[in-house]
Amino acid sequence: MKTRFLTTVCALLTLAVLLGGCSAGAEKAPKKEVGIQLYSVRSLIGAFGNNQEDYKPVLKQLADMGYTSVEAASYKEGKIYGQTPEQFRKDVEEAGMKVLSTHCTINLSDEELAAGDFSKALAWWDECIAAHKAAGAEYIVVPSMRKISTLEELATYCRYFNEVGARCKAAGMKFGYHNHSREFEKIEDKVMLDYMLENTDPEKVFFEMDVYWTVMGKASPVDYFKKYPGRFRLLHIKDRREIGQSGMVGFDAIFANAATAGVENIIVEIEGSSYNDIVRSVRECIEYLREAPFVKASYQK
Repeated sequence: MKTRFLTTVCALLTLAVLLGGCSAGAEKAPKKEVGIQLYSVRSLIGAFGNNQEDYKPVLKQLADMGYTSVEAASYKEGKIYGQTPEQFRKDVEEAGMKVLSTHCTINLSDEELAAGDFSKALAWWDECIAAHKAAGAEYIVVPSMRKISTLEELATYCRYFNEVGARCKAAGMKFGYHNHSREFEKIEDKVMLDYMLENTDPEKVFFEMDVYWTVMGKASPVDYFKKYPGRFRLLHIKDRREIGQSGMVGFDAIFANAATAGVENIIVEIEGSSYNDIVRSVRECIEYLREAPFVKASYQK
């Protein structure tokens, strides 16, 4: 009986150790600084925070998953997701994250584009910059721009971005541009993104590379990092659906060259989901990045 008892005790202790090891293994994924573009959860909080009753719980869910910051995408008439900038910052910080960046812009009208007079647009930017500074954002990013037909028009936009970037810099913030696939098309035999990189001031304008849309534009993120080192302070880490799902985006090579790119922060964005539950998609993305050995804990300088 004594031998059987000891055998049973040993078996139970061994099982406890194994279970404990499994549990510890499940929690081994280190904490990493990863932001999320709130456009990813637009179905839960609405494009402009219309679903206010779900607003704070969603922020808390994101923080509990391991996200450390947010990138907004809802600036309208001085408010962010329907909140004052101060309230938005308070809500994000109470959830356990910080406001890192934002997507917002005002496009030049036909008249402004033709005349090269940005004064009306710049007045809008002054209010926008002040609002996002109050929200605690470090970066302001233009998510896209209107259709451009000539290099002269693109040159005007570059001057426009330089001016906005100068105003952001004066406010202690950083100003950038986010690509889709069309920026890899040519205008008058010049690739749009290359022209923009070469005709904006690196001290005033950075670029937030969307790695998925770069691949969809038949370009290599790593080639751009090497051709224009230091210009890509933010990365949108994205795939066709969840990160790593398509097998088309070489995330290991992208992260291996992050220092060359000048990366300071990485931000997850989900435009399409494999599931009816967007929360599952968002969770899978942060788990992928936390478990990936090639993703550093932080890219802050």
